[in-house]
Amino acid sequence: MRIGIIGAGALGGMFAALLARAGHDVEVAARGRGLEAIREHGIRLSGGYGETDARVHAAERLTRRPELVLVCTKAQDAEAAIDANRELIDGVTVVVVQNGLDGVDLAARLLPASRCLGLLSIIAANHTEPGAVHITAPATSYLGEGDGPVAAQTAEVAAVLSQAVPVVAIPGFRGAQWTKLVVNMLNAVPAIVGRSVQEVVADAALRRVVTASMRECVRVGIARGVRFGALQGLSDLRLRAFAAAPLAVGQLLPRLMARRMGDIPNLGSTQQSIRRGQTTEIDHLNGAVVREAALAGTDAPINRALVALVHEVERDGFLPESRVQALVRR
Repeated sequence: MRIGIIGAGALGGMFAALLARAGHDVEVAARGRGLEAIREHGIRLSGGYGETDARVHAAERLTRRPELVLVCTKAQDAEAAIDANRELIDGVTVVVVQNGLDGVDLAARLLPASRCLGLLSIIAANHTEPGAVHITAPATSYLGEGDGPVAAQTAEVAAVLSQAVPVVAIPGFRGAQWTKLVVNMLNAVPAIVGRSVQEVVADAALRRVVTASMRECVRVGIARGVRFGALQGLSDLRLRAFAAAPLAVGQLLPRLMARRMGDIPNLGSTQQSIRRGQTTEIDHLNGAVVREAALAGTDAPINRALVALVHEVERDGFLPESRVQALVRR
């Protein structure tokens, strides 16, 4: 199958390498140093899915019409990237592999002739060098659309992507997006203090902040009428219990998530962007919680503060841990 991949970061690079290894005809749209690296030596994949050096065609935008498209850019880059490739991909099935809540709706608006699906990935990967991706924790990914049941075409796309990594087609995708947003609350604090997710969760004071941001996310989802989808051992019932539990009890959840990441330090995607000198997608993670809270007529002060601190790090560099610890003492 001819597969176009827009964005060659951690997940884009991983899918490009593994789908090419599976025998698909893969073309990658990339930019800057990433594009230069792929043209020079291909995509080097290591870690949980084995060692692969994949040579794929790469350009600033796709040059031929694919049969399937994966949009793997950061959330803030998606609109420009889709728009740059619109002529070739409108009418093609598009899979948005992205954090946040808005990616699939954005793609559907820009590509009215396409069927737009979303893919939620829990795979942990380090991508601090252009053209190189190291998988630190493999995991199942989840494919779907909207609120309804799984369509036959969605199951067919899941089967294709499963030739690269395990992909399951799920119903109630919007609820699963919210569950993934809760998981993504692990990103901000490591990005602010410059430590791995495992180190942050092992620190009692920092773990309290992570837990508070996760509980706030769940409570905002409840206020918005969300039924959380089942994802990585989480469920609607479990998340509602987590939101209602005392903060000390709730800290068990980030501990469990960090344990599933294994022993290899995971920086989180937000911190990796900072270390590459790139803008983060914090406005589409913790920032999404703040916006959804406003729509529900409530507030999300912990997540609003974390957004501001990440933007400060983008400008000035990592901050003292005391700046973060103070959040739960307000």
